[in-house]
Amino acid sequence: MADNEIIIIDERSLRDKIYTVRGEQVMLDSDLAEIYGYETRYLNLQVKHNLNRFPEDFMFQLTIEEYESLMLKNSTSNRGGRRSLPFVFTEQGIYQLATVLKGEIAEQQSVAIMRVFRAMREYISENRSLLPQREIFKLSGRQAQIEGEIREIKDAMVTKADLSEFMRLFDQGVRNEEVLILDGQPFKADVAYQKIYRSAKKSIIVVDDYIGVKTLQHLVHAKSGVKLTIISDNKYGILKLSEYNDYLTEYPARTVDFITTQDRAHDRYIVIDNGTAGMKVYHCGASSKDAGKRITTITRLIDIDDYKKTIKTLLANPPLTLK
Repeated sequence: MADNEIIIIDERSLRDKIYTVRGEQVMLDSDLAEIYGYETRYLNLQVKHNLNRFPEDFMFQLTIEEYESLMLKNSTSNRGGRRSLPFVFTEQGIYQLATVLKGEIAEQQSVAIMRVFRAMREYISENRSLLPQREIFKLSGRQAQIEGEIREIKDAMVTKADLSEFMRLFDQGVRNEEVLILDGQPFKADVAYQKIYRSAKKSIIVVDDYIGVKTLQHLVHAKSGVKLTIISDNKYGILKLSEYNDYLTEYPARTVDFITTQDRAHDRYIVIDNGTAGMKVYHCGASSKDAGKRITTITRLIDIDDYKKTIKTLLANPPLTLK
């Protein structure tokens, strides 16, 4: 391809190049290379030189089974003589590519791709009543994650020293009801929960009598292998068994243990790495299921000795059965 040649992409042609792998919407390195005007090997070489900017939730390599399945489902795709398994990029990974692949073509195409992803999100939002609950769960969870991570990338690229952190949030278009104050600093609500849950190395315990689908969506951001526990009486039965099953279908490696509070917990808490030297306890002003609906505060507690005993007692309670 000539250096100044641009592949014209529209929404329909781009949608055909977006696949779902491991519950993620992704694009192949070869398709992105073609769109951006590079050879695939050159694109991957640039990524290799900047690996610290492409964590696993930005980019990952397909397994043989995943690649074979993708080829079977998409008859227009072919191996193209590849000697190695392809890499795929999530939306935030594609955004990051624009900062690695310098040049006018990459910048123009990146803008086009982001517009299509945005159009897809708007379609999901406008047609919620037409989509199955399982699809809503998967797509809304991914949307929250992607928006948070792209916002973090933008923050790292642009600084506005003349604005306070709080004013900068509003400057970025965040509505005041979406703001959550975490340890004195303002965050978009979903991003605040992501920040807390990603810090866990061993376990996450959520103590909250009012739980819902959004409670599960936040837990998706925990690292692989972290034990997840929700201690709740699930008052009013807001979280349904069918919704938890949908969650397991999309995230089978993110199983959750449910335990009753037996009406002993009035406030809401998040416990990170219970029983370890790095144990942290957060007091939450509202349920995570309501994140983004109202301004609220999450505060890390410093003196947690008494809470250790309480958590131990709650963990000994009977299991919670969802209905």
